[in-house]
Amino acid sequence: MEQVLIRSLPDGTKASLRARAERNRRSVEAEARAILSDALNERPVTLVDLVADPRPEANFDWEPEATRIDVRVVDF
Repeated sequence: MEQVLIRSLPDGTKASLRARAERNRRSVEAEARAILSDALNERPVTLVDLVADPRPEANFDWEPEATRIDVRVVDF
């Protein structure tokens, strides 16, 4: 089982997570797992999404594995 430690959360984040966990009748850990799982199971990011992002800070490094993009090699 893998683990993640998240440091320097913005003020109020832990309290918000705790409140959300209580509403969903889960532990804080279970709620964090559910949030991460839901976020990572959304539609995968494509290269088109990355290139079309209009934000100036939206630079990206080409690492197909890190961006969950399927790569095909085309022979010409």
